[in-house]
Amino acid sequence: MAGSPDHEQEDRGSQNTIIHLQSYLHGGTSSLLSTLPTVFVFPVYKTIFRQQIHNAPVHQAVGQLYKEGPLKLYRGVVPPLLMRTLNGTLLFGLQDTLLRHLSPSTTTSAAALPALAGFGAGVVEAVVFTPFERVQNVLQNGHNDKHLPSLRSVLMKLKVERISQGYYRAFLPIAARNAFGSSLYFGLKGPVCAVVAGQGLSPLVSSFISGTVTSMVISLTLYPLSVLVANMQAQVGGEVKGVTACWRQLWKSRNHSLISLYRGGSLVILRSCITWGVTTAIYDRQQKGSS
Repeated sequence: MAGSPDHEQEDRGSQNTIIHLQSYLHGGTSSLLSTLPTVFVFPVYKTIFRQQIHNAPVHQAVGQLYKEGPLKLYRGVVPPLLMRTLNGTLLFGLQDTLLRHLSPSTTTSAAALPALAGFGAGVVEAVVFTPFERVQNVLQNGHNDKHLPSLRSVLMKLKVERISQGYYRAFLPIAARNAFGSSLYFGLKGPVCAVVAGQGLSPLVSSFISGTVTSMVISLTLYPLSVLVANMQAQVGGEVKGVTACWRQLWKSRNHSLISLYRGGSLVILRSCITWGVTTAIYDRQQKGSS
């Protein structure tokens, strides 16, 4: 019967499932829309990557890309496009799912729950997307063009490597970066948005500013880990070093200078702030529209 308790419970269960899935859909949609400009700014991103790998000034990095020619300029663009869209789907959806499971059972302060759920989502994100990042970094390293000329050749080469040296090279720093980054993002974006909204700005603008400010804090804090990951993942084969040894080598190559370590960081941070500002604004708008 339509009015029976069993039928009502079934309807509520279906509605809850739809609500849970919406966060995955909204996360993917917002990430996809904010990622489309990546196609246009990818040459800038690739320039930054060369600075991270070779510790080169901008004009030298641009010179490298110029010598390689326009046909190789967009080599490596597919993984970040796929990764960013899938990343938003998993990150927002999983964080929301974890938050719903934590809320009724945990004794942790309610204010800390979004950050805790974000930490868990970041760890899972690292497990899923480390192979994407590994392939992307190998493709973007110009030193690999001759012996690894195509995506297929990269995939085949990594496949025969040990998993910790192949697809999951640099997993530990990626897991640390993603877990703490996601924790900071979900822990800070709500309070920052509330403070900005208190100044009389619209919800859309408040969400954008919240995403921008939060991303700036995360990027400034965790950028060295991204540089470490890029250097660990750019090569295939050769001498294999652990995280500590790679960090010491990187720090030495930067002459023990934070300024050198953050070379290219200003462009990365600017791009990240804009991307996450747009993503946060679109996601929050979709969530409010469906609630």
